Amino acid sequence: MIVTIDGPAGAGKSTVAKALARRLGFRYLDTGATYRAVALAGLRHDVDWSRGDQLARLAEQVEIKLCGDRVLIDGEDVTDAVRSSEVTAVTRFAADNPAIRQLLVELQRQAATGQNVVTEGRDQGSVVFPDAACKFFLTASPQERARRRVGDFRTQGEPQPMDAVLADLNRRDREDAARPVGPLVQPDDAIEVATDGLSVEDVVSRLEAIVRQRQTAQKRQNP
Repeated sequence: MIVTIDGPAGAGKSTVAKALARRLGFRYLDTGATYRAVALAGLRHDVDWSRGDQLARLAEQVEIKLCGDRVLIDGEDVTDAVRSSEVTAVTRFAADNPAIRQLLVELQRQAATGQNVVTEGRDQGSVVFPDAACKFFLTASPQERARRRVGDFRTQGEPQPMDAVLADLNRRDREDAARPVGPLVQPDDAIEVATDGLSVEDVVSRLEAIVRQRQTAQKRQNP
């Protein structure tokens, strides 16, 4: 079974997806980390960000792997490195590149083949896994999402002012919605879950109950 969790930045996708995967005994896929990995590789190789073909060639040359909740570049664990504000600022160059998206969508599908998976991102239910058995779309107000991101940056030792983080989130929302490939959209068959005022435990429990209902229904259909 494939469970997709989509939504805007700061909606709690990663935290919820990891916890849900643990509850269900599923594999967790952080697909956004693959684009961040390409961006990190671009920073390290000093690419010209205005040259999309240059970044696409680099994406083909490096080996990106998703191992549990870790992401590797050429065997190096870069899970923490890809979350830096420097990488966040240039990830859009990877996410907006059609050639890179095609490459990484295939990588994501291969990683999920034959497995029970909880996968999260911005186009999982709409593009990568349109036939997923269970789709969720997490939302939260811009202010709540900005508050969470400020906390994330503080934990990473990169404190950021609230106003700047909120402005960046609003910009990313506009860019994600207008992206020519893999835009952020809510699939028609996705269940929307607003996470404002809810604890992680509350959200995960709600999603888990729905997934287990779907599992039971599948078993009845395919005894």
